[in-house]
Amino acid sequence: MEARTAKALLAAKWPQTDVVSTGGLRAAGIDDRLLTQGVRTGAIMRLRRGAYIPAHRWHELAPWCKDEARLDAHIEGTDGSAIYCFNSAATLHGCSVWNTGPAIHVATGYSGANASRASDTASHQLGLVDAEIVVVVRRGRKLKVTSLSRTVADCARFLSLEQAAVIGDSALQRGLDLQSVRHEVEAGSMRGRRRALSVLDALEPLTESVGETRTRLLLQRLGFERPVAQLEIPTPAGLYRADLAWPTIMVIIEFDGEGKYTDYGPTPEALIAERRRETLLMEQGWVFVRLRWSDLDRPLEVQRRIEAAIARATKRSA
Repeated sequence: MEARTAKALLAAKWPQTDVVSTGGLRAAGIDDRLLTQGVRTGAIMRLRRGAYIPAHRWHELAPWCKDEARLDAHIEGTDGSAIYCFNSAATLHGCSVWNTGPAIHVATGYSGANASRASDTASHQLGLVDAEIVVVVRRGRKLKVTSLSRTVADCARFLSLEQAAVIGDSALQRGLDLQSVRHEVEAGSMRGRRRALSVLDALEPLTESVGETRTRLLLQRLGFERPVAQLEIPTPAGLYRADLAWPTIMVIIEFDGEGKYTDYGPTPEALIAERRRETLLMEQGWVFVRLRWSDLDRPLEVQRRIEAAIARATKRSA
C-alpha cells in the first residue's frame, strides 16, 4: 500500500479522539496492516504498547497537552486497570497541572501488574484505604484514582512547591476543603509532612490560573509581603478585580496569560472594559505591574519592576 493511500485511509477512518487503542482502531476499520503502514511512514505515532495518535496531532500539542495524551495512552493501553495517583490523579480530577513531567503515576498493590511495570510508569506503595479511592469518568471510561484530598496531600509531600501549589490552588477552586487535606497530611506518614504543611500554608483558594499561582509564589520567594488575591476595587465603570494587590500601598500585579479575558465575555469588549477600569484606577493613584509567562523566568527583573512600582506608589501617596 502506498504511503499516500495509507495516510488518506487513516485520516478518513480515525475516530474522533486523538489517542486510540489498537482495539478502538480495529473497530473503526483500521486493521493491523494499515496501522503498521501508518507507523512506518510516520503518519501515526505509537505512544505506548496498544495506544496510538496521529503524528500531526501530536506535533500540534503543547508540552502539557502531550503529558495528558500520554496519560490517555496509558489508560487505553491498560484498559484503565490502574489506580492513578499524584499528578496523574490530579489531571483526571480536572485540576491544573504544571511541569510535572511525562511519567504516569499509579498506586501499586491495587492495580494490575501490566499497569505498573512499563517504562512510562512510576509506581508508588501508598497503603490506600477504600475511602481514599474514588471513581472518575474520562471519555466514557470509569477510572480509579486517589481522592482529591489524598491526591493534593500526596503532591504536597513529594512534588516541588510550585508543582504542588498549582495543583492545590486548582483543587481549592474546584471546592476542595483545605482542612480535609491538612487532616490527610497530619494523619499520614511523617515522611514529607513538614514540606506538605508548608505547601498548604502557601495555597490560595481565590487563585484562578497557573500563572497567578506561580506569580504569587515568585513574590513570596523574592521576599515581598503576600498580596491579596482577586481584590475587588470599585470604579465608576464597575468593579475591577485585581489578580494580586497590595491595597495599603495601592499596587496591583496582573498576570496576563493567554485566555485571560475569555471567561468574561467576547475578548475585544472585555479587554476594552478592563482597560477602561484600569485607567480610572491609575487616575486614583494605583500603580500596575503586568507580568507574562516569560517574566516568571527572570526573577531579578520582576523584583526590580515591582520595587520601582512600590516606590512610585509610595511617592504618590506621600
